[in-house]
Formats: sequence, structure tokens, C-alpha cells
Amino acid sequence: MAWDTEATKRKLLDAGSRQFAAHGFAGTRMEAIGRDAGVNKERVYQYFGDKRGFYAAVLADRLDTLFADAELGGTGADAVGAYAGALFDRYVEHPELPRLLAWESLELPDPVSIAHRTDICRDRAAAIGAALPGVDPGAAEQLLLSIVTLVTGWWSLASLVGVMLSDPEHTTRRAQLVREATVLARAATVRARAATHVT
Repeated sequence: MAWDTEATKRKLLDAGSRQFAAHGFAGTRMEAIGRDAGVNKERVYQYFGDKRGFYAAVLADRLDTLFADAELGGTGADAVGAYAGALFDRYVEHPELPRLLAWESLELPDPVSIAHRTDICRDRAAAIGAALPGVDPGAAEQLLLSIVTLVTGWWSLASLVGVMLSDPEHTTRRAQLVREATVLARAATVRARAATHVT
């Protein structure tokens, strides 16, 4: 029977995602990835070169899909708030994503897959700009970063949840994030209108 290279790579990437999300680059052992994937760890070296190359491949594989299924539909500040809720839901389904984002920032000098991810982020910022007429591209990018930061913090700063919140429920936090993103979107619209009247 022929060896299914693509299926083996997928098993390794999935296992790498779980292990790196839990332990980061430095704390993850190749033996643990092999056990998790049910594949000899030597396949990692065969397909990805070394641990650093594999780490970059895992991050690119997962973070390229960060915004998948989190679409911005409609117009106005409420649409932007709903987008924050959709991103939160994406993280609920894939809690490794915010952890991998945090590890990437802590352990790598530069983002992985930067050109592709920059294009995706530009598209998301453009969708925010389209939802909020008058908001310039730079302000839309800032708003996107604020939303991603707010949503990601629920997972990457999890220790603070128990310290700061008397109601640490996902549903309560999601509702609050939607409200906060909506307020930020309204503020961006107000600023854009004010700038138009000044000029």
C-alpha cells in the first residue's frame, strides 16, 4: 500500500498545532508530536526540515485561516460588533488559534506567512471600511487590530479572567466584546465625520 504523504503531513500539522499551542516552540518535544500524530517523528524532519521549519509550517497552516468563517456582513457599527462576535465564535471552535498567535509574537522575530496574511488582513480592514462609510483605510486597520486584540486577550490572558471577573462565562464575555467593538466602530465613524466637517 502506498504511503499517503499528504495525510501524514496533515496529521503532523494537526498534532503540531495542539502541542505548540499548549507548550510553545521551546516547550514542545518532537517525540510528543510524533506520539500525538501517531507518526514517527522522523517524518517531521523529512517533510519540514527541522523543528523551526515545522513550527513555521504549523503557524502558517493555522494562522492563515484565522479569519475563516468570521465574515463581516452588512453595514454600520452593529455589523462590526457582530464581526467581533463571529471572531470570538471562531476561537471557541479553535482555541489553539489565539494561543498560537501569542506564541508567535513571543518566540519569533517576524510573523510567518506575512505576505499572505497581510493580504487577508487588508481584505478584512477593507470590509470594515465598507461597513463604515467615511472611515479611512488606516482607521479601519486600527479598528481591526483593536478587535483582534480584544478577542484574543480572552484566551491569551486567561489567568487574568479569574482575577478580574466575577462572571468568567464565555457568553458574558462574548456579549461584552460585541458591545465594545460596536462602540469602537461608532467612535471611528464619528471621528471620520468630524474630520470631514473640519476640512
